[in-house]
Amino acid sequence: RTNRIFTMTEDETEPILAPSKSYRGSIVSYEAVGHEDDPEGLTSGAGQARRTVTITTVEDLRACEAIASGLGGGGGGGRESLVSRGVRSMRGSLRASLANSARRSFRLGGRRVSVRDAGGSATVTNETFNLIKNIVGCGVLSVPRGIAAFANAPSAMYPATVLIAVTGAIFGYFFHLLGRVCRVTQTATYREAWEQSVGESGSLVVALVNTLKAALGNLSYSMILGNLIRDILKTAGVAASRTAAILGVTVVVLLPLCMFKNLKVLAPFSIAGLGGMLFTGASMGIRYFDGSYDVARDGRFLDDLEEEMMPSFGAKGAGYALTPQVLVLACMLFESFVAHYNAPRYYVELENNTVRRFAAVTVNSFGVSSAFFVVVAAFGFLTFGESCSGLILDNYSAQDTLATMSRIGLSFAIAFTYPILFIGVRDGILDMLMVPSELQTTNNLNFLSVVLLAVITTLAVMFTDLGLVSAVGGGTLATATVFVFPALMFYHAVKARGDKATAAQKAEANFSIALMCLGIVMGVIGVVLAVQGE
Repeated sequence: RTNRIFTMTEDETEPILAPSKSYRGSIVSYEAVGHEDDPEGLTSGAGQARRTVTITTVEDLRACEAIASGLGGGGGGGRESLVSRGVRSMRGSLRASLANSARRSFRLGGRRVSVRDAGGSATVTNETFNLIKNIVGCGVLSVPRGIAAFANAPSAMYPATVLIAVTGAIFGYFFHLLGRVCRVTQTATYREAWEQSVGESGSLVVALVNTLKAALGNLSYSMILGNLIRDILKTAGVAASRTAAILGVTVVVLLPLCMFKNLKVLAPFSIAGLGGMLFTGASMGIRYFDGSYDVARDGRFLDDLEEEMMPSFGAKGAGYALTPQVLVLACMLFESFVAHYNAPRYYVELENNTVRRFAAVTVNSFGVSSAFFVVVAAFGFLTFGESCSGLILDNYSAQDTLATMSRIGLSFAIAFTYPILFIGVRDGILDMLMVPSELQTTNNLNFLSVVLLAVITTLAVMFTDLGLVSAVGGGTLATATVFVFPALMFYHAVKARGDKATAAQKAEANFSIALMCLGIVMGVIGVVLAVQGE
């Protein structure tokens, strides 16, 4: 019972159907495009809509009949052709039935037409900015700790830079691959793409992993907020433990925000989060260059630091990138770069969402994000060496004005974007448990929110090393979301084409499986080493 928006175009040689938006029980618009001499009144000029048919449907058959009736101007020929070639053979959702028609095309008012995605309205620039905002989160603040896991000399930045760039390229490839899978399978969500390519078997696991991935994001946010609030209070002369800070911010700030019914008012704060990250990176650069934490230059903030936070360097340099410990950094990068659960949404919302345009969004976004990761990692590691904390801001003095401003900005940004991620966790659980809508009352949703927030907060108090959480989450959940699921989806999508699949497609399917195996091995080893190191 999922309705979508499509565009009808004439004489498509290889029609491909991909939904641009999905609704449940909502009004749906369909646009018809054709030639001015079309007896049914379709418009002239490709891409120009003359008639938009707005319908409200529940049943798939009635929906298709309404479309045929509206687009055919009441003509029986158009309706009968669509019904006979598409509707009568359909099973399942409206998407499936229209996809069936699209594969063979059909005649409407004497014209041969086919179904194709109308695309979204987001430009390449808008999509690029939003994806960068999605990727560049607080996970980047744990990357310096990943470098310190295998080295303590400045030369380690050379192999670390290469690893960051390669990881960004691989993650970008799989992000783009998910968009292509959505195009081939005519789907608009991660779970739908899995069900249409691999099958319904395992779809619950996919939903569970994506829900846990979002929950891990909330856990990381709670841990970060605890550290930030504790240090901010310390700057203000108020002594507070990390546990007290986590409990306080949860009860006073997070709980009320997570009860919001309309989260649109919180969306602008996600932009503030990117601004906060950029300011934090700039502040780290200023402190690196002015020597405020340089032992050789008798940095002015060194006396404020605890012993374990003091800058420390040794002789373990670039050569140590060949040791297994480098995989700890790899797992942290896995967690930091992941945005793939949103890949279908970015694809369907892109205006004129061709493979090439989606590739431009992917390359630009992951390229800029990789560069930012390198900059933050360099400033953090070259300032503190092997003493880098799992949250690099913990290394900076509570008396450091720039660091304090960074903490305040990030605290606001995280607090107000926390509910957006949290609602995804809650809705994911409701979806997996198939809770009927009549039971999703305000009281029940609030009760579930309190329980989930209590669990997340308890875990945030128990775990103190953000780097460890990032490494474990990256090596498990991120590996599944980025490497395993997309590779399997693409492999089965190509396999389903049979003899129609080209040699290049078959070779790429095998290549994606090989990358999947490499990602699994790296993830498992990285998780083991991270846990052993802890």
